[in-house]
Amino acid sequence: MKYKQKIELKNGKEALLRNGDAADGRIVYEVFNAAHAETDYLLSYPDENSFDTEQEAQFLQAKTNSPDEIEIIAIIDGKVAGTAGIEAVGRKHKLRHRAEFGISVLKEYWGLGLGKALTKACIQCAKEAGYTQVELNVVAENEAAISLYQSLGFEEFGRNPRGFNSRISGYQELVYMRLEL
Repeated sequence: MKYKQKIELKNGKEALLRNGDAADGRIVYEVFNAAHAETDYLLSYPDENSFDTEQEAQFLQAKTNSPDEIEIIAIIDGKVAGTAGIEAVGRKHKLRHRAEFGISVLKEYWGLGLGKALTKACIQCAKEAGYTQVELNVVAENEAAISLYQSLGFEEFGRNPRGFNSRISGYQELVYMRLEL
């Protein structure tokens, strides 16, 4: 999928949200690893990244070429500040209506409205792709993220008290959320 939009952040700076492509592979790989090192709320640690820069480039290009999946990158002052995307939960008939959402933003850009803008962009892309439900998992302690998702209409539909096993804090409860489109 293709996407491109300029937004103004809370600090008055402009951010460009656009689909990533193969040329972005190296920098997105680096930002992914940096963002995953800055918080214990994301799925993996940098040493668990199963991609290298070439595989990241291929992933981004595949998402750009996809009719129903996307990876959006946020660029501020010429630097990638974060990424977000949607992908199909499954291709079988019973699953085709569901998209899974994921996001990561570098800590220096938290609190500027970038996470909300990326989430809204992915919701728009999910609608355009024909999905009728977007799903996500969020660590229960991540109250800011839960509040953001609720403000956009996501509703909790369950919890897993031992969803993540953090190297830092042990078991973390996951909140399962969904948005009907």
